[in-house]
Amino acid sequence: MGMVEREPQKERVIHGKTAYVFPGQGSQTVGMGFELYKGSEAARRVFDEADKVLGFNLSKLMFEGPKTELDLTINSQPAIMVASIASASGLRENLGEKMPKSSFVTGHSLGLWTSLVETGVVDFKTGLKLVRERGRLMEEASKERPGDMAAIIGIDEATLEDVCRQSGVYIASVNSNDQIIISGKKMDITSAIDLATARGAKKAIRLSVRGAFHSPLMESAKQGLEKALSRIDFNSPRVPLIANSSGKLLIREDSIKAELIKTLCGPVQWRDAVVNMLGLGVDSFLEFGSGKVLTGLIKRINPEAQTVNIDSPSSIQKLASEWQLKK
Repeated sequence: MGMVEREPQKERVIHGKTAYVFPGQGSQTVGMGFELYKGSEAARRVFDEADKVLGFNLSKLMFEGPKTELDLTINSQPAIMVASIASASGLRENLGEKMPKSSFVTGHSLGLWTSLVETGVVDFKTGLKLVRERGRLMEEASKERPGDMAAIIGIDEATLEDVCRQSGVYIASVNSNDQIIISGKKMDITSAIDLATARGAKKAIRLSVRGAFHSPLMESAKQGLEKALSRIDFNSPRVPLIANSSGKLLIREDSIKAELIKTLCGPVQWRDAVVNMLGLGVDSFLEFGSGKVLTGLIKRINPEAQTVNIDSPSSIQKLASEWQLKK
C-alpha cells in the first residue's frame, strides 16, 4: 500500500533461496488480470471463484472498471489479492514441479494478507472475505477521519520524523532508504510535503489511495477487524512469513493476528523485511500481481537482488522458459 514504482529492471533467471512477495493497495489498475484470465485456466478459476465468494462480478470491475469504483478500498483490496493469487496459480499451472520453491513469503500491507492464503494460514475463500471486510472497515474509517498519503523521496528517516512531528502526520511505511510514505490529514500532508521539500526531499508524490492508512486515523477500524479475525482459526504457515511491523519471522497464530491488527494503525517496515530476508540467504524475489512496485523497491534496497514480476501470461512464459532452460 502506498508505493511508487521504479523503472522496470531487466529480469534474470532466479536461483538460490527465493521469496514470494505480494503487492499492496495502490497497485490496482483497470485491466488488471485480464490477460491472465484469457490465458490461464488456473488463473481463470481464481477469478471465477472470487466472483462467487463475494457475490458480485469483481473480475468485470477489475477488467473494465470504472476506475472510480475499482479504487474504492472495499473493492481494490480484494481485487489486488485476486490478481496476486491468480498470478501464482498461473505460474504453478505452467511450471508444475519446477515451480521455484519459496523459502519465505511476505507482502506489503494488504500483501501480507495475500501471504496468508499462499502459505495456507487461511484458505482463499476465507482470505478474500477477510480483506473485503478489512477494506470496508478502512473505507468507513476514512470517511470518519479523511486523510491522505504521500511518498517522500530522497530524505533520510530521521529528518522526515522531525517533519512529521512538526506537521502532525505519521510515517506509514519505510519502503527503502530513500523512499518513505507519510500518512495523515490532507492539509497536514500538504504542510509535510512543503516542509520535507524545504529540508531537502527530492520529490513528493501523493498516492492513489483513499485514506490515511497505517496511521491513528484508522483507529475506528481496529475493533471490527479484531472481531472478524477472532472468528477465524488460523493454521500454521507452510512457509515462514515475514512481518510488516518488524521484518522478522511470524510463526504462531496469535502473533500473526496481532501483526495484522498492529499494522492497521502502525507503519510497515518494508525495508527491514527485505534486508532481513537478504540476510537469511534470499537472493531472488518473485512478485505476484499487478505492477512492479515491490520489484522496484527491492532493487532500491539491493540492486544485486534478482527480481521477477509475474502478472501476465507473457511473464509466466518468460520465467517458465528461463527456469526450464536452467534446469
